[in-house]
Amino acid sequence: MQPVSHRYMDQIKQMMKSSRGAMVITPDNVYQPGNSDILQYIDIMVRENLGKGSGLQSFENLMALAKLAAEGKSCLILMEHYSNFDLPVFHYLLRQQGEAGIKAAENLIAIAGYKLNETNPVVTAFTEAYSRLVIYPSRSLEGHKATMKDAKELLAEMMKSNSINHATMKKLNELKIQNKLILVFPSGTRYRPWDPSTKRGVREIDSYLRSFDYMALVSINGGVLTINPAGEMQEDLIGEAKVVYDVSPPIDCNEFRNRIKHTLSFSEDRKQAIVDAVMEGLEAMHNTVEKTF
Repeated sequence: MQPVSHRYMDQIKQMMKSSRGAMVITPDNVYQPGNSDILQYIDIMVRENLGKGSGLQSFENLMALAKLAAEGKSCLILMEHYSNFDLPVFHYLLRQQGEAGIKAAENLIAIAGYKLNETNPVVTAFTEAYSRLVIYPSRSLEGHKATMKDAKELLAEMMKSNSINHATMKKLNELKIQNKLILVFPSGTRYRPWDPSTKRGVREIDSYLRSFDYMALVSINGGVLTINPAGEMQEDLIGEAKVVYDVSPPIDCNEFRNRIKHTLSFSEDRKQAIVDAVMEGLEAMHNTVEKTF
């Protein structure tokens, strides 16, 4: 396996030429439509590294969710998260399903952390290929609270977080009833095997479930991209692998939340328990597919 930035230097140079992404996120640019000029270069990387047997299982379940979205229901996709190519590979495999898959990919909007725009231009270019709504994750703010010593600096960061997230939620409420499929990674970060906490869902996911009509869970087995612990995102390692996505049938979000809440005692953290149930569902799907590898 080689770092993406080494193996695909020529493609990345072309992506940089086509990039028009904002390197600073403000309340005015939280919604960023995908840049199709960049997509072709990422497709090359995905296509060259998808191994035999790769594919999208239970596509009919995704189509059932898309049908609900077309009927005016707000629809959420909750996906496992292992690498920064989770969305690119999913998007690519969707478009291999014909016209219906292409339409679903066009309607897909990912919730993305602001650091993907503000880290460096290469990461921004990769992110820019796909439509997304940018948020300021609570995990990032907690990190700043632990490290920032200057009170004014921390206050400015908190104000930035509030303004970005307020604008994002306002835009989300508009888009989610416009035949869109909103994709969220419930862990809030990529899974790192040396840090089990990165596979735990974040409490904020309950707020999404509370405000959406339906969701589908998407598990991922295998990956063409591996996190490089010693490098930045563009130094992640790429190589051929079998990758399989599986999609659950649409799940009524309100019924799901109520079912979990009825199992809890008064003192338990309901928000965390609900997202824990989501993660358990994803893990069960993942383990089922794993047996077929």
